[in-house]
Amino acid sequence: QVQLVESGGGLVQPGGSLRLSCAASERIFRGTYMAWHRQAPGKERDYVASMSSGGTTNYADSVKGRITISRDNAKNTVYLQMNNLKPEDTAVYYCYGRGVWGQGTQVTVSS
Repeated sequence: QVQLVESGGGLVQPGGSLRLSCAASERIFRGTYMAWHRQAPGKERDYVASMSSGGTTNYADSVKGRITISRDNAKNTVYLQMNNLKPEDTAVYYCYGRGVWGQGTQVTVSS
């Protein structure tokens, strides 16, 4: 049973933007903390950003000022707006909520 579905990844040039989406089942999304993590090739999965059900946000230092997390409670969806992307942002991005991980979406930043 698929409960978190990410989309929006792709290939973008340095300095470009992407918006990732994570559609969640209501059982996962309602009243819970949602987060994005990423895993670059050969590296561990790292925290990127999170948002509480009340709207409190937190970000990894490496993405502050460039990435914004948001949620649409009517659509059970959490977003990750990524601007001024750098090659080091290249990774598979995973959505997380209530102990469940999505399948990931690939983001590649390259000229």
